[in-house]
Amino acid sequence: MPSTSGSGGNSAFPNLADDFSHVLDPNERRRIALAEIDNGSFGWHHARAVMVAGIGFFTDAYDIFAVNSISQMFGLVYWQNAQNHGVMPSNIQTAMKVSVSVGTVIGQIGFGHLADRIGRRKMYGIELVIMILTTTAQAIIGTSGAINVTAVIIFWRIFLGIGIGGDYALSAVITAEFAPTKWRGAMMGSVFAMQGMGQFASVLVTLIVTTSYKSVLEQAMTAGDCTGDCQLAVDRMWRIIVGVGSIPAVFAMYYRLTIPETPRYTFDVARDVFRAEQDTDSYLAGKSQGFTDKDFRLHMVHVQESRLRVPRGSIKDFCRYFGQWKYGKVLLGTAASWFFVDVAFYGLALNNTVVLESIGFGGHGNIYVQLYDNAVGNLIIICAGAIPGYWATVALVDHIGRKRIQLLGFFMLTSFFLVIGFAFDQLHPHGLLAIYALCQFFFNFGPNATTFIYPAECFPTRYRATGHGLSAAAGKVGSIVALAFAPLQHIGAPVNCTGSLCSPWLDHIMEIFAAVMACGLASTFLLPETKRKSLEELCGEEVVRSTPRSRSVAAANGDW
Repeated sequence: MPSTSGSGGNSAFPNLADDFSHVLDPNERRRIALAEIDNGSFGWHHARAVMVAGIGFFTDAYDIFAVNSISQMFGLVYWQNAQNHGVMPSNIQTAMKVSVSVGTVIGQIGFGHLADRIGRRKMYGIELVIMILTTTAQAIIGTSGAINVTAVIIFWRIFLGIGIGGDYALSAVITAEFAPTKWRGAMMGSVFAMQGMGQFASVLVTLIVTTSYKSVLEQAMTAGDCTGDCQLAVDRMWRIIVGVGSIPAVFAMYYRLTIPETPRYTFDVARDVFRAEQDTDSYLAGKSQGFTDKDFRLHMVHVQESRLRVPRGSIKDFCRYFGQWKYGKVLLGTAASWFFVDVAFYGLALNNTVVLESIGFGGHGNIYVQLYDNAVGNLIIICAGAIPGYWATVALVDHIGRKRIQLLGFFMLTSFFLVIGFAFDQLHPHGLLAIYALCQFFFNFGPNATTFIYPAECFPTRYRATGHGLSAAAGKVGSIVALAFAPLQHIGAPVNCTGSLCSPWLDHIMEIFAAVMACGLASTFLLPETKRKSLEELCGEEVVRSTPRSRSVAAANGDW
Protein backbone atom coordinates (compact mmCIF):
# COMPACT_ATOMS: atom_id res chain seq x y z
CA MET A 1 0.00 0.00 0.00
CA PRO A 2 1.15 3.56 -0.44
CA SER A 3 2.98 4.86 2.56
CA THR A 4 1.79 8.42 2.26
CA SER A 5 -1.40 9.39 3.96
CA GLY A 6 -4.30 10.90 2.14
CA SER A 7 -6.51 13.78 3.23
CA GLY A 8 -7.70 13.29 6.76
CA GLY A 9 -5.27 10.47 7.40
CA ASN A 10 -2.03 10.07 9.33
CA SER A 11 0.97 7.75 9.44
CA ALA A 12 -0.86 5.23 11.62
CA PHE A 13 -4.24 5.42 9.90
CA PRO A 14 -3.85 6.73 6.36
CA ASN A 15 -6.98 7.71 4.53
CA LEU A 16 -7.06 4.80 2.11
CA ALA A 17 -10.19 6.04 0.43
CA ASP A 18 -7.96 8.78 -1.02
CA ASP A 19 -4.83 6.61 -1.36
CA PHE A 20 -6.68 4.12 -3.56
CA SER A 21 -9.15 6.49 -5.20
CA HIS A 22 -7.49 5.66 -8.52
CA VAL A 23 -8.21 1.91 -8.03
CA LEU A 24 -11.82 1.29 -8.92
CA ASP A 25 -11.98 -2.50 -8.87
CA PRO A 26 -12.64 -3.80 -5.30
CA ASN A 27 -10.95 -7.08 -6.24
CA GLU A 28 -7.79 -5.18 -7.11
CA ARG A 29 -7.98 -3.27 -3.83
CA ARG A 30 -8.33 -6.61 -2.05
CA ARG A 31 -5.32 -8.01 -3.88
CA ILE A 32 -3.16 -5.02 -2.95
CA ALA A 33 -4.17 -5.07 0.73
CA LEU A 34 -3.61 -8.81 1.13
CA ALA A 35 -0.27 -8.56 -0.67
CA GLU A 36 0.75 -6.01 1.96
CA ILE A 37 0.25 -8.69 4.63
CA ASP A 38 1.60 -11.63 2.63
CA ASN A 39 4.80 -9.90 1.54
CA GLY A 40 5.52 -8.02 4.75
CA SER A 41 8.68 -8.56 6.76
CA PHE A 42 8.49 -10.06 10.24
CA GLY A 43 8.02 -7.31 12.82
CA TRP A 44 6.98 -6.54 16.37
CA HIS A 45 3.27 -6.73 15.49
CA HIS A 46 3.78 -10.32 14.31
CA ALA A 47 5.64 -11.24 17.50
CA ARG A 48 2.87 -9.69 19.58
CA ALA A 49 0.22 -11.65 17.66
CA VAL A 50 2.12 -14.87 18.37
CA MET A 51 2.46 -14.06 22.07
CA VAL A 52 -1.22 -13.14 22.49
CA ALA A 53 -2.38 -16.30 20.71
CA GLY A 54 0.32 -18.40 22.38
CA ILE A 55 -0.73 -17.45 25.91
CA GLY A 56 -4.10 -19.02 25.15
CA PHE A 57 -2.43 -22.25 24.07
CA PHE A 58 -0.19 -22.13 27.13
CA THR A 59 -3.32 -21.99 29.28
CA ASP A 60 -5.04 -24.72 27.23
CA ALA A 61 -2.19 -27.15 27.75
CA TYR A 62 -1.75 -26.21 31.41
CA ASP A 63 -5.42 -26.94 32.15
CA ILE A 64 -5.55 -30.16 30.10
CA PHE A 65 -2.38 -31.73 31.45
CA ALA A 66 -2.76 -30.48 35.04
CA VAL A 67 -5.44 -33.13 35.53
CA ASN A 68 -2.70 -35.77 35.31
CA SER A 69 -0.98 -34.12 38.27
CA ILE A 70 -4.03 -33.47 40.41
CA SER A 71 -5.97 -36.73 39.88
CA GLN A 72 -3.89 -38.43 42.58
CA MET A 73 -4.53 -35.47 44.86
CA PHE A 74 -8.28 -35.68 44.26
CA GLY A 75 -8.18 -39.26 45.43
CA LEU A 76 -6.37 -38.32 48.64
CA VAL A 77 -8.95 -35.62 49.41
CA TYR A 78 -12.31 -36.93 48.19
CA TRP A 79 -11.93 -40.72 48.20
CA GLN A 80 -10.42 -41.16 51.64
CA ASN A 81 -12.70 -43.96 52.82
CA ALA A 82 -12.64 -47.64 53.72
CA GLN A 83 -13.48 -48.67 50.17
CA ASN A 84 -11.04 -46.54 48.11
CA HIS A 85 -8.27 -45.76 50.67
CA GLY A 86 -7.43 -42.42 49.10
CA VAL A 87 -7.30 -43.62 45.50
CA MET A 88 -9.63 -42.15 42.89
CA PRO A 89 -11.55 -44.87 41.02
CA SER A 90 -10.30 -45.33 37.45
CA ASN A 91 -13.73 -44.66 35.96
CA ILE A 92 -13.83 -41.26 37.69
CA GLN A 93 -10.36 -40.42 36.35
CA THR A 94 -11.50 -41.32 32.85
CA ALA A 95 -14.67 -39.24 33.21
CA MET A 96 -12.64 -36.18 34.25
CA LYS A 97 -10.40 -36.50 31.20
CA VAL A 98 -13.24 -37.25 28.77
CA SER A 99 -15.29 -34.30 30.04
CA VAL A 100 -12.66 -31.82 28.82
CA SER A 101 -12.45 -33.54 25.44
CA VAL A 102 -16.24 -33.52 25.01
CA GLY A 103 -16.38 -29.81 25.80
CA THR A 104 -13.45 -29.18 23.45
CA VAL A 105 -15.28 -30.83 20.54
CA ILE A 106 -18.29 -28.58 21.19
CA GLY A 107 -16.09 -25.48 21.42
CA GLN A 108 -14.09 -26.27 18.29
CA ILE A 109 -17.14 -26.75 16.10
CA GLY A 110 -19.24 -24.00 17.71
CA PHE A 111 -16.62 -21.27 17.88
CA GLY A 112 -15.29 -22.22 14.46
CA HIS A 113 -18.72 -21.76 12.88
CA LEU A 114 -19.41 -18.51 14.75
CA ALA A 115 -16.01 -17.07 13.82
CA ASP A 116 -16.89 -17.54 10.15
CA ARG A 117 -20.40 -16.25 10.60
CA ILE A 118 -20.03 -13.14 12.80
CA GLY A 119 -16.29 -12.50 12.77
CA ARG A 120 -13.03 -13.47 14.41
CA ARG A 121 -12.74 -10.25 16.42
CA LYS A 122 -16.18 -10.58 18.01
CA MET A 123 -15.45 -14.11 19.19
CA TYR A 124 -11.79 -13.74 20.18
CA GLY A 125 -11.51 -13.26 23.91
CA ILE A 126 -14.83 -14.90 24.78
CA GLU A 127 -13.16 -18.32 24.89
CA LEU A 128 -10.52 -16.90 27.23
CA VAL A 129 -13.21 -15.50 29.54
CA ILE A 130 -14.80 -18.97 29.67
CA MET A 131 -11.44 -20.55 30.53
CA ILE A 132 -10.72 -18.03 33.29
CA LEU A 133 -14.18 -18.39 34.88
CA THR A 134 -14.26 -22.20 34.74
CA THR A 135 -10.70 -22.54 36.04
CA THR A 136 -11.48 -20.23 38.95
CA ALA A 137 -14.73 -22.09 39.63
CA GLN A 138 -12.86 -25.39 39.84
CA ALA A 139 -10.29 -23.94 42.23
CA ILE A 140 -12.92 -22.75 44.74
CA ILE A 141 -15.30 -25.69 44.54
CA GLY A 142 -16.42 -27.18 47.86
CA THR A 143 -18.35 -30.19 49.09
CA SER A 144 -21.62 -30.55 50.93
CA GLY A 145 -24.35 -33.08 51.43
CA ALA A 146 -26.36 -31.49 48.65
CA ILE A 147 -23.82 -31.89 45.85
CA ASN A 148 -21.59 -34.54 44.37
CA VAL A 149 -18.09 -33.10 44.01
CA THR A 150 -17.31 -35.36 41.05
CA ALA A 151 -20.35 -34.16 39.14
CA VAL A 152 -19.52 -30.50 39.81
CA ILE A 153 -15.90 -30.90 38.71
CA ILE A 154 -16.95 -32.69 35.52
CA PHE A 155 -19.55 -29.97 34.85
CA TRP A 156 -16.95 -27.21 35.04
CA ARG A 157 -14.42 -29.20 33.02
CA ILE A 158 -16.92 -29.57 30.18
CA PHE A 159 -17.26 -25.79 30.01
CA LEU A 160 -13.49 -25.42 30.35
CA GLY A 161 -13.23 -27.68 27.30
CA ILE A 162 -15.61 -25.43 25.36
CA GLY A 163 -13.28 -22.49 25.98
CA ILE A 164 -10.23 -24.53 25.03
CA GLY A 165 -11.93 -25.71 21.85
CA GLY A 166 -12.77 -22.17 20.85
CA ASP A 167 -9.15 -21.14 21.33
CA TYR A 168 -7.95 -23.81 18.89
CA ALA A 169 -9.91 -22.51 15.92
CA LEU A 170 -9.62 -18.78 16.65
CA SER A 171 -5.90 -18.64 17.49
CA ALA A 172 -4.93 -20.73 14.48
CA VAL A 173 -7.03 -18.84 11.96
CA ILE A 174 -6.23 -15.34 13.24
CA THR A 175 -2.51 -16.09 13.27
CA ALA A 176 -2.64 -17.52 9.75
CA GLU A 177 -4.63 -14.60 8.33
CA PHE A 178 -2.30 -11.98 9.79
CA ALA A 179 0.97 -13.80 9.03
CA PRO A 180 3.27 -13.05 6.08
CA THR A 181 3.48 -16.01 3.71
CA LYS A 182 7.20 -16.52 4.32
CA TRP A 183 6.83 -16.90 8.10
CA ARG A 184 3.29 -18.25 8.42
CA GLY A 185 4.33 -21.76 9.40
CA ALA A 186 6.83 -20.55 11.99
CA MET A 187 4.29 -18.17 13.52
CA MET A 188 1.63 -20.85 13.80
CA GLY A 189 4.20 -23.36 15.02
CA SER A 190 5.28 -20.91 17.72
CA VAL A 191 1.69 -20.54 18.90
CA PHE A 192 1.31 -24.31 19.07
CA ALA A 193 4.71 -24.73 20.77
CA MET A 194 3.28 -22.93 23.77
CA GLN A 195 1.38 -26.15 24.40
CA GLY A 196 4.69 -27.71 25.40
CA MET A 197 5.48 -24.77 27.66
CA GLY A 198 2.05 -25.14 29.26
CA GLN A 199 2.71 -28.82 29.96
CA PHE A 200 6.07 -27.91 31.47
CA ALA A 201 4.54 -25.16 33.62
CA SER A 202 1.77 -27.41 34.98
CA VAL A 203 4.29 -30.00 36.14
CA LEU A 204 6.71 -27.36 37.45
CA VAL A 205 3.98 -25.71 39.54
CA THR A 206 3.03 -29.15 40.87
CA LEU A 207 6.65 -29.76 41.85
CA ILE A 208 6.96 -26.39 43.61
CA VAL A 209 3.69 -26.81 45.50
CA THR A 210 4.57 -30.39 46.50
CA THR A 211 7.97 -29.30 47.83
CA SER A 212 6.30 -26.50 49.81
CA TYR A 213 4.22 -29.04 51.77
CA LYS A 214 7.00 -31.62 52.14
CA SER A 215 7.01 -31.83 55.93
CA VAL A 216 3.27 -32.53 56.10
CA LEU A 217 3.19 -35.01 53.22
CA GLU A 218 6.06 -37.09 54.59
CA GLN A 219 3.93 -38.05 57.57
CA ALA A 220 1.69 -40.26 55.39
CA MET A 221 3.31 -43.48 54.17
CA THR A 222 0.35 -44.57 52.04
CA ALA A 223 -2.66 -42.93 50.42
CA GLY A 224 -4.88 -44.34 53.16
CA ASP A 225 -2.75 -42.63 55.81
CA CYS A 226 -3.19 -39.13 54.33
CA THR A 227 -5.76 -37.76 56.76
CA GLY A 228 -5.98 -34.68 58.94
CA ASP A 229 -3.19 -32.17 58.18
CA CYS A 230 -2.02 -34.21 55.19
CA GLN A 231 -5.47 -34.24 53.63
CA LEU A 232 -5.90 -30.51 54.27
CA ALA A 233 -2.51 -29.79 52.68
CA VAL A 234 -3.32 -31.80 49.57
CA ASP A 235 -6.69 -30.03 49.28
CA ARG A 236 -4.87 -26.70 49.23
CA MET A 237 -2.27 -28.01 46.78
CA TRP A 238 -4.62 -29.03 43.98
CA ARG A 239 -6.54 -25.75 44.26
CA ILE A 240 -3.32 -23.75 43.90
CA ILE A 241 -2.21 -25.81 40.90
CA VAL A 242 -5.56 -25.35 39.11
CA GLY A 243 -5.92 -21.67 40.02
CA VAL A 244 -2.47 -20.69 38.74
CA GLY A 245 -3.58 -21.78 35.27
CA SER A 246 -5.88 -18.76 34.93
CA ILE A 247 -3.21 -16.13 35.64
CA PRO A 248 -1.56 -15.99 32.16
CA ALA A 249 -4.97 -15.80 30.51
CA VAL A 250 -5.86 -12.67 32.49
CA PHE A 251 -2.86 -10.82 31.03
CA ALA A 252 -3.88 -11.74 27.47
CA MET A 253 -7.47 -10.59 27.84
CA TYR A 254 -6.99 -6.94 26.88
CA TYR A 255 -5.01 -7.71 23.74
CA ARG A 256 -7.47 -10.31 22.53
CA LEU A 257 -10.45 -8.04 22.99
CA THR A 258 -8.80 -5.14 21.14
CA ILE A 259 -7.28 -6.80 18.06
CA PRO A 260 -8.54 -5.58 14.68
CA GLU A 261 -10.69 -7.85 12.56
CA THR A 262 -8.58 -9.81 10.09
CA PRO A 263 -8.63 -8.02 6.70
CA ARG A 264 -9.34 -11.30 4.95
CA TYR A 265 -12.57 -11.73 6.90
CA THR A 266 -13.57 -8.11 6.32
CA PHE A 267 -12.93 -8.43 2.59
CA ASP A 268 -14.36 -11.89 1.93
CA VAL A 269 -17.18 -12.28 4.44
CA ALA A 270 -18.14 -8.79 5.66
CA ARG A 271 -17.34 -7.53 2.13
CA ASP A 272 -16.28 -4.15 3.51
CA VAL A 273 -13.38 -3.07 1.30
CA PHE A 274 -12.64 0.21 3.03
CA ARG A 275 -12.69 -1.17 6.58
CA ALA A 276 -10.47 -4.07 5.49
CA GLU A 277 -7.89 -1.66 4.06
CA GLN A 278 -7.91 0.37 7.27
CA ASP A 279 -7.63 -2.76 9.43
CA THR A 280 -4.64 -3.90 7.39
CA ASP A 281 -2.78 -0.69 8.19
CA SER A 282 -3.97 -0.78 11.81
CA TYR A 283 -2.51 -4.24 12.30
CA LEU A 284 0.79 -3.32 10.66
CA ALA A 285 0.92 -0.21 12.87
CA GLY A 286 0.12 -2.21 16.01
CA LYS A 287 -3.27 -0.53 16.58
CA SER A 288 -6.60 -2.10 17.49
CA GLN A 289 -8.63 -1.11 14.45
CA GLY A 290 -8.88 1.34 11.59
CA PHE A 291 -11.23 4.26 11.22
CA THR A 292 -13.17 5.42 8.20
CA ASP A 293 -16.09 7.71 7.63
CA LYS A 294 -18.97 5.46 8.65
CA ASP A 295 -21.61 6.83 6.28
CA PHE A 296 -19.21 6.76 3.33
CA ARG A 297 -18.06 3.26 4.19
CA LEU A 298 -21.61 1.87 4.46
CA HIS A 299 -22.48 3.46 1.14
CA MET A 300 -19.45 1.86 -0.52
CA VAL A 301 -20.22 -1.53 1.01
CA HIS A 302 -23.60 -1.41 -0.70
CA VAL A 303 -22.07 -0.27 -3.98
CA GLN A 304 -19.06 -2.59 -4.16
CA GLU A 305 -20.01 -5.82 -2.38
CA SER A 306 -21.68 -7.24 -5.48
CA ARG A 307 -18.50 -6.61 -7.49
CA LEU A 308 -16.28 -8.78 -5.30
CA ARG A 309 -15.65 -12.09 -7.00
CA VAL A 310 -15.36 -14.01 -3.73
CA PRO A 311 -18.49 -16.18 -3.21
CA ARG A 312 -20.71 -15.66 -0.19
CA GLY A 313 -20.77 -18.36 2.45
CA SER A 314 -23.90 -20.52 2.66
CA ILE A 315 -24.87 -24.12 3.19
CA LYS A 316 -25.32 -24.51 -0.55
CA ASP A 317 -21.92 -22.99 -1.29
CA PHE A 318 -20.31 -25.08 1.47
CA CYS A 319 -21.64 -28.27 -0.13
CA ARG A 320 -20.63 -27.05 -3.60
CA TYR A 321 -17.10 -26.18 -2.54
CA PHE A 322 -16.30 -29.27 -0.48
CA GLY A 323 -18.28 -31.45 -2.88
CA GLN A 324 -15.40 -30.99 -5.32
CA TRP A 325 -12.91 -33.76 -4.64
CA LYS A 326 -9.87 -31.48 -4.94
CA TYR A 327 -11.16 -29.47 -1.96
CA GLY A 328 -13.18 -32.13 -0.14
CA LYS A 329 -10.17 -34.44 0.07
CA VAL A 330 -8.24 -31.73 1.88
CA LEU A 331 -10.90 -31.50 4.63
CA LEU A 332 -10.91 -35.30 4.80
CA GLY A 333 -7.12 -35.30 5.04
CA THR A 334 -6.87 -32.68 7.79
CA ALA A 335 -9.62 -34.32 9.88
CA ALA A 336 -8.33 -37.87 9.42
CA SER A 337 -4.70 -36.95 10.12
CA TRP A 338 -5.67 -35.11 13.32
CA PHE A 339 -7.88 -38.02 14.44
CA PHE A 340 -5.14 -40.61 13.93
CA VAL A 341 -2.38 -38.63 15.59
CA ASP A 342 -4.47 -37.85 18.69
CA VAL A 343 -5.38 -41.50 19.20
CA ALA A 344 -1.71 -42.37 19.63
CA PHE A 345 -0.60 -39.04 21.18
CA TYR A 346 -2.92 -39.46 24.15
CA GLY A 347 -2.54 -43.24 24.13
CA LEU A 348 1.23 -42.99 24.50
CA ALA A 349 0.65 -41.70 28.02
CA LEU A 350 -0.33 -45.28 28.94
CA ASN A 351 3.43 -45.94 29.05
CA ASN A 352 4.08 -43.27 31.66
CA THR A 353 4.12 -45.64 34.64
CA VAL A 354 6.58 -48.02 32.99
CA VAL A 355 8.83 -45.20 31.76
CA LEU A 356 8.91 -43.40 35.11
CA GLU A 357 9.87 -46.63 36.85
CA SER A 358 12.68 -47.16 34.32
CA ILE A 359 14.33 -43.85 35.25
CA GLY A 360 13.90 -44.31 38.99
CA PHE A 361 10.84 -42.16 39.51
CA GLY A 362 8.26 -44.86 40.16
CA GLY A 363 7.05 -43.13 43.31
CA HIS A 364 7.80 -45.93 45.80
CA GLY A 365 7.71 -44.32 49.23
CA ASN A 366 5.61 -41.94 51.27
CA ILE A 367 3.06 -39.54 49.77
CA TYR A 368 5.65 -36.82 49.29
CA VAL A 369 7.97 -39.17 47.38
CA GLN A 370 5.08 -40.35 45.20
CA LEU A 371 4.01 -36.81 44.23
CA TYR A 372 7.59 -35.55 43.90
CA ASP A 373 8.75 -38.45 41.72
CA ASN A 374 5.72 -38.14 39.46
CA ALA A 375 6.39 -34.42 38.92
CA VAL A 376 10.15 -34.74 38.35
CA GLY A 377 9.73 -37.76 36.07
CA ASN A 378 7.23 -35.94 33.89
CA LEU A 379 9.48 -32.87 33.73
CA ILE A 380 12.28 -35.06 32.40
CA ILE A 381 10.03 -36.64 29.77
CA ILE A 382 8.69 -33.28 28.58
CA CYS A 383 12.14 -31.71 28.35
CA ALA A 384 13.73 -34.77 26.72
CA GLY A 385 11.41 -35.02 23.74
CA ALA A 386 8.31 -32.86 23.63
CA ILE A 387 9.72 -29.33 23.90
CA PRO A 388 12.62 -29.88 21.44
CA GLY A 389 10.13 -31.31 18.94
CA TYR A 390 7.86 -28.28 19.10
CA TRP A 391 10.69 -25.84 18.43
CA ALA A 392 12.26 -28.00 15.71
CA THR A 393 8.97 -27.55 13.85
CA VAL A 394 9.13 -23.79 14.32
CA ALA A 395 12.67 -23.70 12.94
CA LEU A 396 12.12 -25.94 9.90
CA VAL A 397 8.45 -25.88 8.89
CA ASP A 398 8.87 -23.01 6.42
CA HIS A 399 12.01 -24.54 4.94
CA ILE A 400 11.26 -28.23 4.41
CA GLY A 401 7.47 -27.92 4.37
CA ARG A 402 4.47 -29.18 6.31
CA LYS A 403 3.87 -32.31 4.27
CA ARG A 404 7.41 -33.66 4.59
CA ILE A 405 7.43 -33.07 8.34
CA GLN A 406 4.07 -34.83 8.74
CA LEU A 407 5.11 -37.77 6.57
CA LEU A 408 8.40 -38.12 8.45
CA GLY A 409 6.63 -37.93 11.80
CA PHE A 410 4.02 -40.56 10.98
CA PHE A 411 6.68 -42.87 9.49
CA MET A 412 8.97 -42.63 12.51
CA LEU A 413 6.08 -43.07 14.94
CA THR A 414 4.86 -46.16 13.09
CA SER A 415 8.36 -47.62 13.40
CA PHE A 416 8.73 -46.79 17.09
CA PHE A 417 5.33 -48.19 18.04
CA LEU A 418 6.18 -51.41 16.19
CA VAL A 419 9.41 -51.70 18.17
CA ILE A 420 7.64 -51.06 21.48
CA GLY A 421 4.84 -53.46 20.61
CA PHE A 422 6.82 -56.44 19.32
CA ALA A 423 9.94 -56.08 21.49
CA PHE A 424 8.35 -54.77 24.67
CA ASP A 425 9.63 -57.54 26.96
CA GLN A 426 13.11 -57.50 25.42
CA LEU A 427 13.65 -53.73 25.70
CA HIS A 428 15.96 -52.50 28.43
CA PRO A 429 14.20 -49.86 30.57
CA HIS A 430 16.63 -47.22 29.36
CA GLY A 431 15.95 -48.28 25.79
CA LEU A 432 12.24 -47.85 26.37
CA LEU A 433 12.91 -44.38 27.77
CA ALA A 434 14.92 -43.45 24.67
CA ILE A 435 12.18 -44.63 22.32
CA TYR A 436 9.55 -42.87 24.41
CA ALA A 437 11.48 -39.59 24.18
CA LEU A 438 11.90 -40.04 20.42
CA CYS A 439 8.15 -40.64 20.09
CA GLN A 440 7.51 -37.38 21.93
CA PHE A 441 9.98 -35.60 19.65
CA PHE A 442 8.48 -36.90 16.39
CA PHE A 443 4.93 -36.26 17.55
CA ASN A 444 5.78 -32.59 17.90
CA PHE A 445 8.29 -32.40 15.07
CA GLY A 446 5.60 -34.09 13.07
CA PRO A 447 1.83 -34.52 12.90
CA ASN A 448 0.91 -33.08 16.30
CA ALA A 449 2.12 -29.67 15.08
CA THR A 450 1.32 -29.88 11.37
CA THR A 451 -2.27 -31.01 11.92
CA PHE A 452 -2.77 -27.72 13.77
CA ILE A 453 -1.19 -25.69 10.96
CA TYR A 454 -2.78 -27.31 7.92
CA PRO A 455 -6.50 -26.55 8.47
CA ALA A 456 -5.85 -22.83 9.00
CA GLU A 457 -4.18 -22.61 5.58
CA CYS A 458 -6.13 -24.80 3.19
CA PHE A 459 -9.70 -23.49 3.31
CA PRO A 460 -11.29 -20.27 1.98
CA THR A 461 -11.81 -17.43 4.44
CA ARG A 462 -15.56 -17.95 4.63
CA TYR A 463 -15.03 -21.56 5.87
CA ARG A 464 -11.53 -21.39 7.35
CA ALA A 465 -12.50 -21.41 11.03
CA THR A 466 -15.25 -23.98 10.42
CA GLY A 467 -12.81 -26.26 8.60
CA HIS A 468 -10.26 -25.90 11.37
CA GLY A 469 -12.92 -26.56 14.00
CA LEU A 470 -14.13 -29.72 12.25
CA SER A 471 -10.58 -31.01 11.83
CA ALA A 472 -9.65 -30.27 15.44
CA ALA A 473 -12.89 -31.86 16.67
CA ALA A 474 -11.96 -35.04 14.80
CA GLY A 475 -8.69 -34.98 16.73
CA LYS A 476 -10.44 -34.68 20.08
CA VAL A 477 -12.68 -37.59 19.15
CA GLY A 478 -9.41 -39.46 18.63
CA SER A 479 -8.28 -38.55 22.16
CA ILE A 480 -11.56 -39.94 23.52
CA VAL A 481 -10.97 -43.15 21.56
CA ALA A 482 -7.47 -43.33 23.09
CA LEU A 483 -8.95 -43.25 26.59
CA ALA A 484 -11.12 -46.21 25.62
CA PHE A 485 -7.92 -48.22 25.13
CA ALA A 486 -6.82 -47.64 28.73
CA PRO A 487 -8.84 -50.51 30.30
CA LEU A 488 -7.49 -52.93 27.67
CA GLN A 489 -3.97 -52.75 29.10
CA HIS A 490 -5.20 -54.51 32.25
CA ILE A 491 -6.37 -57.64 30.43
CA GLY A 492 -4.81 -60.61 32.23
CA ALA A 493 -3.46 -58.51 35.12
CA PRO A 494 -3.05 -60.37 38.42
CA VAL A 495 -5.06 -59.35 41.46
CA ASN A 496 -3.46 -56.73 43.73
CA CYS A 497 -0.77 -55.96 41.14
CA THR A 498 1.40 -52.84 41.21
CA GLY A 499 3.23 -50.74 38.62
CA SER A 500 3.94 -52.21 35.19
CA LEU A 501 2.63 -55.64 36.27
CA CYS A 502 -0.87 -54.19 35.96
CA SER A 503 -0.45 -53.66 32.20
CA PRO A 504 0.29 -57.07 30.62
CA TRP A 505 -1.58 -56.19 27.41
CA LEU A 506 0.21 -52.87 26.87
CA ASP A 507 2.44 -54.23 24.11
CA HIS A 508 -0.59 -55.21 22.01
CA ILE A 509 -2.06 -51.71 22.40
CA MET A 510 1.21 -50.28 21.06
CA GLU A 511 0.90 -52.58 18.04
CA ILE A 512 -2.59 -51.20 17.43
CA PHE A 513 -1.23 -47.66 17.65
CA ALA A 514 1.40 -48.56 15.03
CA ALA A 515 -1.43 -49.41 12.63
CA VAL A 516 -3.14 -46.12 13.52
CA MET A 517 0.07 -44.21 12.68
CA ALA A 518 0.26 -46.01 9.34
CA CYS A 519 -3.29 -44.81 8.60
CA GLY A 520 -2.16 -41.27 9.46
CA LEU A 521 0.73 -41.65 7.03
CA ALA A 522 -1.71 -42.63 4.28
CA SER A 523 -4.09 -39.74 5.05
CA THR A 524 -1.24 -37.23 4.64
CA PHE A 525 -1.11 -37.93 0.90
CA LEU A 526 -4.52 -36.23 0.61
CA LEU A 527 -2.93 -32.91 1.63
CA PRO A 528 -1.08 -30.35 -0.50
CA GLU A 529 2.18 -28.67 0.40
CA THR A 530 1.32 -25.21 1.71
CA LYS A 531 4.83 -23.81 2.19
CA ARG A 532 5.35 -20.32 0.73
CA LYS A 533 1.87 -20.20 -0.86
CA SER A 534 -0.77 -17.56 -0.14
CA LEU A 535 -3.99 -18.57 1.58
CA GLU A 536 -5.96 -17.54 -1.51
CA GLU A 537 -3.79 -19.68 -3.79
CA LEU A 538 -4.26 -22.72 -1.55
CA CYS A 539 -8.06 -22.53 -1.61
CA GLY A 540 -8.27 -21.79 -5.34
CA GLU A 541 -9.37 -18.15 -4.96
CA GLU A 542 -6.19 -16.26 -5.71
CA VAL A 543 -6.87 -12.74 -6.98
CA VAL A 544 -4.80 -11.86 -10.02
CA ARG A 545 -3.86 -8.32 -10.93
CA SER A 546 -6.57 -6.79 -13.07
CA THR A 547 -5.55 -5.66 -16.57
CA PRO A 548 -6.98 -2.98 -18.88
CA ARG A 549 -8.67 -5.76 -20.83
CA SER A 550 -10.26 -7.30 -17.71
CA ARG A 551 -11.46 -3.86 -16.62
CA SER A 552 -13.03 -3.18 -20.01
CA VAL A 553 -14.74 -6.56 -20.00
CA ALA A 554 -16.05 -5.90 -16.50
CA ALA A 555 -17.35 -2.50 -17.60
CA ALA A 556 -19.03 -4.04 -20.63
CA ASN A 557 -20.76 -6.56 -18.37
CA GLY A 558 -22.06 -3.80 -16.13
CA ASP A 559 -19.88 -4.79 -13.15
CA TRP A 560 -18.24 -1.33 -12.89
